[in-house]
Amino acid sequence: MNSSNSPHITQPDIDAIQAQLGREPRSIEDIGHRCPCGNPDVVTTKPRLENGTPFPTTFYLTCPRAAKRIGTLEQEGVMKEMEQRLASDPELAERYLAAHEAYLSAREEIGHVDEIEGISAGGMPKRVKCLHVHAGHALAQGRGVNPFGDEVLDLLGEWWASGPCVAADQ
Repeated sequence: MNSSNSPHITQPDIDAIQAQLGREPRSIEDIGHRCPCGNPDVVTTKPRLENGTPFPTTFYLTCPRAAKRIGTLEQEGVMKEMEQRLASDPELAERYLAAHEAYLSAREEIGHVDEIEGISAGGMPKRVKCLHVHAGHALAQGRGVNPFGDEVLDLLGEWWASGPCVAADQ
């Protein structure tokens, strides 16, 4: 299994992540965030997978319940609206650029990969793509780091309220 040597990741965490993703997790560096239910909902992923592939998505959202709600937001045109605001609001663009830089800095702390140098995720800093990335970033690094990630979390509501999305022993 491609797991982590991090002392913060337990076998039940790996089992929960595998159940959430429906596949074996790859190149996990650490748990980026825990859902209020106790399960991981974001993993911090190494910038180079074990098979050598560069992987720019440092903060990977694993909770299928949150991911499904975010998919609905994407279908409803939330990304397009965000991108329109990004183009017309210089202060928002400045905050989004700072989010991009924070993402790059966090990934660089894990490791440097030449092929993805300067590339963050989710379209940053010029476009808004993949709200899953923005939510994962906001959960892992906290509110106030990624303005669009914060907005996505606000729109999601309490996705955990009905209990864990998976049982850790699945």
